[in-house]
Amino acid sequence: MTDTAAKRPRAVVLLSGGLDSYTAAATAKAEGRQLFALTINYGQRHKRELEAARAVAGALGVARHIELEIDLSRFGGSSLTSASAVPKDRALDPAEIPSTYVPARNTVFLALALSWAEVVEAREIIIGVNAIDYSGYPDCRPEYIRAFEKLASLATRAGVEGHAMTIKTPLLTLSKAEIITLGTSLGLDYAITHSCYDPRPDGSPCRHCDSCRLREDGFRAAGIADPLLLRCASSPLD
Repeated sequence: MTDTAAKRPRAVVLLSGGLDSYTAAATAKAEGRQLFALTINYGQRHKRELEAARAVAGALGVARHIELEIDLSRFGGSSLTSASAVPKDRALDPAEIPSTYVPARNTVFLALALSWAEVVEAREIIIGVNAIDYSGYPDCRPEYIRAFEKLASLATRAGVEGHAMTIKTPLLTLSKAEIITLGTSLGLDYAITHSCYDPRPDGSPCRHCDSCRLREDGFRAAGIADPLLLRCASSPLD
């Protein structure tokens, strides 16, 4: 690690391999943060996102990337961690919590990020949650983030000693189109990201699950072609 890097403020970023976490991390990097990326292999059916997270971590030049296995499929309770069908082509209603909700997932993830942040003396945790274009998940709401931030100040030595932990949510109030426009302005290559809940056998997006549709609508509204779809059309994923 160079002397310059050692002096930069540190942040732990929850990195899923999707375009939201990529963009959130990139904004923190642009602000001068040194990034420590945490990816959780939680027993999800869509393992492609783990490969995407590695690619994103490489593109961001993070100081360290940890993949942690916490097998939430042992609990079940979600179509992402069980054999239940992922809903396709449904009417998107933020008031309805869909079967793709993984019980308390962001609470589990943020707790793990908080633990690592204390170890590396980071004062910020970056998470790409969004309260505008989302699928009705309760742990993406502003009031949830504020509550966890309060918990972090009470539950850690850093907090007790007066070193408050901040949960940074740079995308919280942006539409998907605004997120894509922001990432594009930062020069991000969205072709390396993965958003699909139920990818095809070759790893390409199904284009019918909630996440695929939100992504496609976002690129359409932004007036930008999705480079991942262009890549899939020209050269199928391995």
